Amino acid sequence: MTLQKLFLTFGGSGLSPKAPGTVGTLVSLPVGLAILYYAGMETLFMLTLAIIIIGIFEVNKYEKETGLHDQQHIVIDEAAGMWLSLMIAYSTALTMPYLYAEILAVIFSFATFRLFDIWKPSTIGWIDRELKGGLGVMLDDVLAGVAGGLLSSIILMGIEKLY
Repeated sequence: MTLQKLFLTFGGSGLSPKAPGTVGTLVSLPVGLAILYYAGMETLFMLTLAIIIIGIFEVNKYEKETGLHDQQHIVIDEAAGMWLSLMIAYSTALTMPYLYAEILAVIFSFATFRLFDIWKPSTIGWIDRELKGGLGVMLDDVLAGVAGGLLSSIILMGIEKLY
């Protein structure tokens, strides 16, 4: 396996025969949590930004080589989206006074990111359909990650109101 394919499949997780996007997201979650815990939010943000930028260029090169757009085994976009969702939800959870807010943030960030990534409402769907190349592959998941993180934050704040 080439270094490019290892990167695009997020360590090979995208090569799963069933639900490669979900598997890629599941694999990226503990990696993101480890970076968050050991290196901090700033490091995870900068790494996510780097992965988004590098991902755009690498997907462009890979699509040019293969002649195919947005192949299922490319899941680096899922990792970037998951990490964005996680950062938004987790930073909200840190302000919550109730128990298990951080754990709920992790669960909600995964669930809401997958919801928006699969459903692709509004602008997310438009980007997925209309933008070609690496920008289209990466940007719809970036937006799904932001939307998932914001929805997770709203849910966490709603739980606080009930608390």
